Amino acid sequence: MKRLIVFCAVLTAACQTLPTSSEWLARGDGYFKDGRPQEALAAYDKALDINPDNLAVYASRGAAYFFTGDYEAAQQDFLKVVETNPHDAEGYSALGAVLAAQGFYEDALKVLNMALMLAPTKPEIFFSRGGIHFMLGQYDQAVADYSYVLQLRPAADVYNARGAAYLKQGLNEEAEKDFEMAKSGQVPEKLNVYTMID
Repeated sequence: MKRLIVFCAVLTAACQTLPTSSEWLARGDGYFKDGRPQEALAAYDKALDINPDNLAVYASRGAAYFFTGDYEAAQQDFLKVVETNPHDAEGYSALGAVLAAQGFYEDALKVLNMALMLAPTKPEIFFSRGGIHFMLGQYDQAVADYSYVLQLRPAADVYNARGAAYLKQGLNEEAEKDFEMAKSGQVPEKLNVYTMID
């Protein structure tokens, strides 16, 4: 009986020290925030070894791959997120960013439109879509998207982006106003464009 109690105590202690998938996810997010993406990726892999159905891990790992420039791996992780949960606006937004980074602007635009169907007032998605419109030479649509973002959450980077679109349209006076506003210090410097990891 004494051996059984000792065995159960040792087994319980051993089980309590094994990290869960969520704990590995938290470690990975910490590594990523600390600028240690390779350690983050290793932690995310361990999290998926424990629970291959943890979509939060795929989203975080996709973000780490994205920021290290491994767009194909990021795309696979974000595809897993949206295929498993087709109602995840953040997943579509992240997938759109990856497609745009690879130069697949038309596909990125389609994916971002899907994200906007799920989250129709999210300024980060409009800002991303504005960038795609800009890359496609659709400056009117870019200005419209940037203007909507500025109504919701003004930021210097959005003013700069809209100013660049105005320049492409030959609207130099409007562009100069936006560039001045961006430099004024009256608005935050950046719109938080992509935050798969809080």
